[in-house]
Amino acid sequence: MSDLRTTALHDRHEALGASFTDFGGWSMPVRYTSDLAEHHAVRAAAGLFDISHMAEFLVTGSESAGFLDYALAGAVSPMKIGKAKYSLVLADSGGIVDDVIVYRIAEDRFLVIANAGNRDAVAAAFAERAQRAPVAASFLAERPDGGSSFLFIEGVSGLARIEDVTDQLSLIAVQGPSARAIVQATADITDVAPALDDLAYYAWSAGSFGGEPLLIARTGYTGEDGYELLVPNRLAAGLWDALLTAGAPLGLVPAGLAARDTLRLEAGMPLYGHELSLDIVPAQAGLGRVVAASKPDFVGKQALERADGGDAPVLVGLVADGKRAGRAGYGVYDGDERVGEITSGALSPTLGHPVAMAFVSPGASEPGTSLFIDVRGTRIPATVTALPFYKRNAK
Repeated sequence: MSDLRTTALHDRHEALGASFTDFGGWSMPVRYTSDLAEHHAVRAAAGLFDISHMAEFLVTGSESAGFLDYALAGAVSPMKIGKAKYSLVLADSGGIVDDVIVYRIAEDRFLVIANAGNRDAVAAAFAERAQRAPVAASFLAERPDGGSSFLFIEGVSGLARIEDVTDQLSLIAVQGPSARAIVQATADITDVAPALDDLAYYAWSAGSFGGEPLLIARTGYTGEDGYELLVPNRLAAGLWDALLTAGAPLGLVPAGLAARDTLRLEAGMPLYGHELSLDIVPAQAGLGRVVAASKPDFVGKQALERADGGDAPVLVGLVADGKRAGRAGYGVYDGDERVGEITSGALSPTLGHPVAMAFVSPGASEPGTSLFIDVRGTRIPATVTALPFYKRNAK
């Protein structure tokens, strides 16, 4: 563990008795008490997560929107200030480098949050794309002096600047039905605009904590309503303590990565390295809707246009009876024929039966199809189902 990075909240986690694990090169709390207790607390009340291992990039400048239109699969230019958008960083092959969330902070300012384990890959992709001739050429008409190269990485003056600010910021998530009440009751959170009562899903509010700027985004990775709060590292411990104090009467508990994983699985949310990878194109993972195919150009566009889905495996949900759950790497069968492989699986704490996500051949992907999961040599009947497995009641 000595070589692992730690967040600004590591001492708080140790004081709470957390067990730690290596996640993307970071020493992160996997649980504080029990996986099940933390999972159920998020579904019934609220959980508090340290997600400061996530990578943050600021993209600024007059051509920042145009750069991100080229660098990402989604359409960034139409975003309104105050909104967030789920998107993908694609390789030239059309495979997925990472999935990210983009926040439009101002007309010429964006925040991109990537996965911890893909920080270097995303940084490298942005740096390389920032200097590609096709990007510059596509925006020549918009540059007053007609220059041909105006997208640069940090440290070089230009019309778009990419800065890795991961090491400066902490990210704390409050997830669950009581999340709004907890954030509203937290001492020292002031000047929130728009008010949380008016904040839409996938949008953010500007506020302050300890007299310094605070970003509150209505986003999350649990299938519940909730918020992700971004502050400078020096304010993280104070914010964590204030949230715990405000949330204690409402059932808030600190929650680790184990609960976060079962929560996101029930919600059918993909995890990079499991449902997403360089070998998977968006349509296979059910993310074709994320790709703005009408954009004139973006990295991966040509490969996706050439792609023929054909017999490529597609992502499905699987449900089974009993208590024996399929795990990542377990085979999926139609009779004696292996038709796929599980990417994530667990005994669902909320639903009480095994659930899994798997890539299977298109012919075995129709909801209602009966298949089998090979659980350590035993064939367990399973049924293909549409994702997600769990969906909260919207309020």
